[in-house]
Amino acid sequence: MAHFRSRETVESALRMSGQGVPDRVNAELHGVALRTIRTWRRRYLREGRTRQHAATPCPRCDGAPLDEAAYALLLGWYLGDGSIARARRGVFTLQIINDARYSDLNREIAETIKRVKPTASPCLRGGNGAVRVEARWKHWPCVFPQHGPGRKHLRKIELTGWQREIVAKYPEQLLRGLFHSDGCRFVNWASKPSGKRYFYVRYMFSNESGDIRKILTDALDLLGIGWRQPRANVVAVSRKEGVVVLDGFVGPKS
Repeated sequence: MAHFRSRETVESALRMSGQGVPDRVNAELHGVALRTIRTWRRRYLREGRTRQHAATPCPRCDGAPLDEAAYALLLGWYLGDGSIARARRGVFTLQIINDARYSDLNREIAETIKRVKPTASPCLRGGNGAVRVEARWKHWPCVFPQHGPGRKHLRKIELTGWQREIVAKYPEQLLRGLFHSDGCRFVNWASKPSGKRYFYVRYMFSNESGDIRKILTDALDLLGIGWRQPRANVVAVSRKEGVVVLDGFVGPKS
């Protein structure tokens, strides 16, 4: 009996093939045999059809709608553990790296990418205890103008005016992305003068870029959350009232 795949599956596979995704990876993502991917590509050529599809419009170049809450969240992830690399044919790959243990967060990253670029087909690649969530688009440098050569802590990182407007509306989303990428929530302890220990929840964010730390502290200031800098590259939120606020939209990693 013939086994048919949905048109959506075929079009998605052909679209990713056209974006340069290797056949083997494409087959794994769509749950089909390697030869199936190759057959679909040959059939398009034999029938004289081109794999044309409308390019995803850019919010900056084309005025396309942008899910600003999702963008603020993805911006936090990008500034913390993200990078953009040039691929083939003028396409760029956005890559967010996260611990493989946090499956819920890895799914959230993929879903957030799709909210920012609705036609995206994020790939999750594993290795050495980490997951790389990747998606391709010609316009990633447009929506993340902080992209540039070299490591982020070795160059100037500033938000543009339109990014600051989004962050002012959605500081919680930015902070969630930042704390879940380069931060942690843990139980700390201290000693009273009597020598008795007491325990409290603490958020910490560690990043070598002073510019990125300031983006985080500016967002904390917007929400009236107190913070301090126990080390040169660390920002901490330890006061109970601030921790309670962060628990409302950041919380433990999962």
